[in-house]
Amino acid sequence: MTLDINVSRLNKTFQTENGETVAALCDIDLGVQEGQFYVLVGDSGSGKTTLMRSIAGLEVPDSGEIELRGRSVYSVENKIFVPPQERQIGMVFQSYAIWPHLTVYDNIALPLLYGRHRPPRGEVRARVGEALEIVGLAALADRPAPNLSGGQQQRVALARAIAVSSKLLLMDEPMSNLDARLRNEVRTQIRSIVDHYGTTVVYVTHDQEEAMSLADQMALMRDGTILQRGTPEDLYDRSISREVAEFFGPMNMVAGEVVADGVVRTALGPISAPTAGLIDRAVVVGLRPEKVEVAPRSGESENVFDAVITDRVFLGGVTVHQINLGEVSIRADNAGDFRVGDGVRIRLPSKSLRVFPAARHAVGTDAAADEADAHRIAV
Repeated sequence: MTLDINVSRLNKTFQTENGETVAALCDIDLGVQEGQFYVLVGDSGSGKTTLMRSIAGLEVPDSGEIELRGRSVYSVENKIFVPPQERQIGMVFQSYAIWPHLTVYDNIALPLLYGRHRPPRGEVRARVGEALEIVGLAALADRPAPNLSGGQQQRVALARAIAVSSKLLLMDEPMSNLDARLRNEVRTQIRSIVDHYGTTVVYVTHDQEEAMSLADQMALMRDGTILQRGTPEDLYDRSISREVAEFFGPMNMVAGEVVADGVVRTALGPISAPTAGLIDRAVVVGLRPEKVEVAPRSGESENVFDAVITDRVFLGGVTVHQINLGEVSIRADNAGDFRVGDGVRIRLPSKSLRVFPAARHAVGTDAAADEADAHRIAV
């Protein structure tokens, strides 16, 4: 397994204005394979941007090690710190960091012409031209940057990062300034481009849908730690905690107590569910709304209950039913053509249930700073 990015035991703290110490990164380990699209996802303040900026060299961690493509770029033990412009990475910021006094072509060419590792001038033209072709802006090469739409400016920033380094890209909330329709379009384009090059990408976002649609592998961060890592399917369908499950979308939760291996006592009655290691524990049983079966096949008896439809909302691609089971109300998505007041039988399939301990864990981007960081990486 070839790792393009290898982060070991990384720690970073910040001092607040009132003198408090905040742990932004806590013993982070992260390995990103060559050609992998790795997404860091989490709420604001979770540490994901600090981790990416540490990889880029825009933040200096307190301890730990970082290797890029087999080369140590940060190590406290060995007293190594390679500055951003020496790390041979491309980076796309939330604000795009477009220089308004330059044309589209010049915005992409600038770091190649004046950076520390300058290719021959003839190669600059070829690399800029190729990047413009890839992002579909070749016809706009001479257009002043301020005359571009938001989506076009985002593509200029992407083209500049590709021209600097088509092998390793770091992307910090690059679509947060785009509307929903344009985000879907650009998302497809980004994925197509990096697949074309075999580029290794670390991508930061707070958007769960965006994370799952792009990632080969992903890590959910909270309070400077990684709660869970794996494929999008792992984090969505096989969440290891209630916090992870609820981050990635609606989750029906039913309180209960494990009374035997594989059996949870609830207000509904006994539920068969995977309970390994949770004997005699207060728990919640979780199930995604789309996994609830309404009017199950005859002969099914496990986790089957009588219920009544209490609400129905049509949302185009999904119809949401709210279902009452006595003391418990749950949500079912795309469960069939039922109306409010219909009596139904529902099934909670055991293989789709997740059982979590009942106790929970406690739980702004500056455009000018983005432009300054872009300059540091480029030159």
